[in-house]
Amino acid sequence: MIEEPPLLTIRRPTRRPTDAQIAAFQGVPSSFVVDAMYGDGALPPVIRALDPEYAAAGPALTVEAGPADILAVLAALPQVRDGDVVVSDFGGHQGCAAAGDRVCAFMKNSGAIGFITDGPMRDILGIKATGLAVWCTGLTPGSPFAKGPGRVGFPITLGGRAIETGDMIVADRDGIAVVPFDRIDEVIEMLAKVTELENSLDAELQKGLKVPENIVELLASDQVKYV
Repeated sequence: MIEEPPLLTIRRPTRRPTDAQIAAFQGVPSSFVVDAMYGDGALPPVIRALDPEYAAAGPALTVEAGPADILAVLAALPQVRDGDVVVSDFGGHQGCAAAGDRVCAFMKNSGAIGFITDGPMRDILGIKATGLAVWCTGLTPGSPFAKGPGRVGFPITLGGRAIETGDMIVADRDGIAVVPFDRIDEVIEMLAKVTELENSLDAELQKGLKVPENIVELLASDQVKYV
């Protein structure tokens, strides 16, 4: 006979980006971060900002809540550190909310700056009043349970992407970029180059650039046949 699993399994965080690493991602568009990872790292657009003004950049605290359950999210509250983004695997369940305004208030009061889930949310006006930035799949009035089992601090899969506690999350109206912990310094270095290229192109566009130079060169080469 299979034994009953523990109601909750909690792994205390053992790694976290430095303050300097976290600071390097503040105010950076999620699209720049994905470019710095050569097109990798984006969560699918079904998980989107509940309000287009939301933006957050901070370390992930992972939660495996499971379908229709929020016990693990509540159990994660003592593990939240200032500036964390709580990332909850709801099993993709769409039949009820992955959290509501009161749970968001708990997270905000605990120091979280954001909440990301692959389920819907409820109580949108109350959520906005908390000041917690939220990314989810939509809205529903359905209520979740708080029964468990659940896990906190373990690797999860959200939107087909593996996420671990300590990974950097950069989220805004365009979507969500996940930077694996071991790649943070590499991505920060690439971000400087991406930002320089983007700013340079923006300046050219302001001057009236119509066609990128590489396209002009391609169109004038023997790689294009005109008929």
